[in-house]
Amino acid sequence: MIDMSNVAARELAPTGVLRAAINLANFLLVTGEKENGDPAGLAPDLAASIAKALEVEICYVGFNRPGELADAVVDDSWDIGLIAAEPARAQHIDFTAAYVEIEATYLVAGDSKIQAIKDVDQAGVRIAVAARSAYDLYLSRHLQHAELVRAEGLNESFDLFVREQLDALAGLKPRLLFDVERIENARILAGRFTAVQQAIGTPAGRPAGFTYLREYVESAKSSGLIAELIARHGVEGLSVAPSE
Repeated sequence: MIDMSNVAARELAPTGVLRAAINLANFLLVTGEKENGDPAGLAPDLAASIAKALEVEICYVGFNRPGELADAVVDDSWDIGLIAAEPARAQHIDFTAAYVEIEATYLVAGDSKIQAIKDVDQAGVRIAVAARSAYDLYLSRHLQHAELVRAEGLNESFDLFVREQLDALAGLKPRLLFDVERIENARILAGRFTAVQQAIGTPAGRPAGFTYLREYVESAKSSGLIAELIARHGVEGLSVAPSE
């Protein structure tokens, strides 16, 4: 897809093996497991395509939560990480432009006075959210009045919303479409408060490797590779991100 330079190859896979960090909690990008135990889905396939272009082996490093993946960058445990790009994560990680976008919105009870996304950010409103998810980080920066109540994971944030009878559940729209069927008389607010930008990161300080990844992502979008991967895995709720 892109001509490879030896400098970029040495930076991204200095051992000859590309260690790709995968957020196993993202059910849109990781849709299963292969017979050998490797993750299956769009994100693992994209990482494998990069390794193939680099002419190196691929090794997957799985994390159960995105925050754990981001934290591990300082431990030199991965070479590329497929994770949402967020300013809070950019201190130690250089991010490409997004390759896919995922809409994020709110679920509320059917009798809630909250009718639109703009109504959520009010004093006294309590929002269940998966801690350190990309949309948690976004809301932490932008909400001025509402309170975020965090849980460790997607399932846990849903349980928290139901158990504590909170005012709203923040989440990725595809997941909320599933959750809304589990609660009688619940509804999803129209529109989105953000679109999570799923990108590829690499530890800061690998300039040639980072340049290569940026070019690779843009080529993967324009060539139709990302659209092909979305179709291959039958994922709904993802859209190819705009070109940089």
